[in-house]
Amino acid sequence: MSNLSDTVESDCTVSNPCDAIELLIQPKDRDLGGFSVRRLLPHKDRRMVGPWTFFDHMGPAIFQAGDGINVRPHPHINLATVTYLFEGEILHRDSLGSVQPIRPGDINLMVAGKGIVHSERERPEITAKIHTLHGLQLWLALPKALEEMEPDFLHYPADAIPTVNLNGVPARVIMGTAYGVTSPVKCFAETLYVEAHLAKGQSITLPTAKERALYVAKGTLAARDAQIPEYSMAILGPQEGIEVVALEESRIAIIGGEPFEPRRMDWNFISTRKERIVQARADWKAHRFPLIPGDDEEFIPLPE
Repeated sequence: MSNLSDTVESDCTVSNPCDAIELLIQPKDRDLGGFSVRRLLPHKDRRMVGPWTFFDHMGPAIFQAGDGINVRPHPHINLATVTYLFEGEILHRDSLGSVQPIRPGDINLMVAGKGIVHSERERPEITAKIHTLHGLQLWLALPKALEEMEPDFLHYPADAIPTVNLNGVPARVIMGTAYGVTSPVKCFAETLYVEAHLAKGQSITLPTAKERALYVAKGTLAARDAQIPEYSMAILGPQEGIEVVALEESRIAIIGGEPFEPRRMDWNFISTRKERIVQARADWKAHRFPLIPGDDEEFIPLPE
C-alpha cells in the first residue's frame, strides 16, 4: 500500500542470467503482520524502468472478520499511483473528494501532481467477513514539465481494459499500446503495462519498449536459457522477439516505456528536485496539504 513507500529498496540481484535478461531482481519482503508486501522497485541497481519508479506486490493475504487494510491519509507529489487488484477490494478516498471502490481488473489512476492526499481502507461490508486482498501497486513518475500539474483522479472499470488472445494466452493491455491495441488509460509519456495469464507450456512474445521489465506474480517462466522464478522481476534487454514460456501456470506483468531523468525519493514523495521534497515534507508536517472529505480525522505522521 502507499503508506509502505519508504526508501527501503530491493537489494537481491542475479546479474546477467542470459542474453535476454540484463538483471534479475528478487524482492525485498516486508511482513506487516499477516500481510506480505514484496518490493521490486526502486532497486539499488535499477531505480526505474521507463517512467515506473515503484513496484510493490501485495499479498495474497487472508484477513479474518474485523481485520483488513486500513491505510490512513497520507500525501504524494509529482507522481501518479496505479493500483491493480487480482483479488479483493480497496476503498479509495482522496482530497479531491473522490470515493471509489477498486475491484479486480479495475485500474485506479491517481495523479498527485502538485500534491494530493489519499487513504486506502475497506468498506464495512468487506471487513465483516473473511476476505482476501492481492494485487500490485505502482508509481509512475510524471514528466518533468508536468510534475506540478493539477491533481486528478481517473478510474477505469475492468471491462474498459482491452483484452487480446495471443495463441490462447489472454493478455490485458492496461496502459499504452501492445499487440495491436491501445488502452484507454491516460498516459503522460510513452508507457507500457500488460498483464497475461499463461497455462503450463504456453508462451508469448513480449512487446517492445525502450525500457521494459517482466514480473512473475505467480509461477515460473523460461526466457531462452534462463528461468524467471516466482516473485522476481527480469529487466529485459533491447532485443525484439523475446519469447517466454510458462513452466507452470503463471501470471505476469510487463512494464516499460521511455527512459526518464532519475528521480529523488523520500517517503511518499518523488521529484526531480531535492528542494521540492524538502518543501513537501515541511508542508505535511505543518498540515498544509488538503484534507480528505469524510476522512479528515486521522493521518500518517511524517517519518523523521
